[in-house]
Amino acid sequence: QVQLVESGGGSVQPGERLTLTCAATTRIFSAYDMSWYRQMPGRQRELVALITSAHRTTLVDSAKGRFHIWRDNGKNTMSLEMENLKTEDSAVYYCNAKLRSESYWGQGTQVTVFS
Repeated sequence: QVQLVESGGGSVQPGERLTLTCAATTRIFSAYDMSWYRQMPGRQRELVALITSAHRTTLVDSAKGRFHIWRDNGKNTMSLEMENLKTEDSAVYYCNAKLRSESYWGQGTQVTVFS
């Protein structure tokens, strides 16, 4: 069982930045593919960014050029830096850890971008 705790959400204005962090409790954090998803009211949860166990990264088109994902296996953390935030980035952001058939979710952190 892996526990994931997200932090770093908040309320900001358009153009500002936030950095989200996901802390994982597992002895084999480096083996997990880690992702950030977000869910807006009334919509399905969607992938935002992925970093594999091999440190390969993927960003969805709306995040390219604005978001940066990285992980620190020594600290069991994964982070998402979000720059130039837009109102449409407002959502609950969830951390996901995946290894073969295992998949774990955090409880989410709210990001609100208001003008």
